[in-house]
Amino acid sequence: MEHRVFVYGTLLRGEVNHHLLTDARFLGAHRTEPRFTLLVLGAYPGLIAGGETPVHGEVYAVDAAGLRRLDQLEDYPRLYDRRLIATDHGSAWVYLYRGPRRDRVRLAHGDWRSYSRGGLRGNAVRTRRDPKNPSHRRRAAGGTD
Repeated sequence: MEHRVFVYGTLLRGEVNHHLLTDARFLGAHRTEPRFTLLVLGAYPGLIAGGETPVHGEVYAVDAAGLRRLDQLEDYPRLYDRRLIATDHGSAWVYLYRGPRRDRVRLAHGDWRSYSRGGLRGNAVRTRRDPKNPSHRRRAAGGTD
């Protein structure tokens, strides 16, 4: 079964986790309705429902194994939840952040790629491993899953 997924952060083309979409089919760019808030969580973003920001991203078609890989990266259902949204390419899953929101920087322009590529801060973000998932932290420290 094929699933559509809207990605808006480190899974975008050119970003650090895009390799997880190697076997996915790119369907196209998409900009959401202005109903979200995009937060900076360090090396990766978090999208929350509610707000007035249209978020820029891409839609991919993935198989069941691909969706499981994304669920693992996003620490679903603990750190992120998955919901369907309407896109130009049909309904697609999007990962919504469930963690702490207090004192988080909001990206009013809704564009993670623009943020991650901007200046010295952007370069540090773009090349950092994604630390949100415990298995990623173990691998980074030389351990295994």
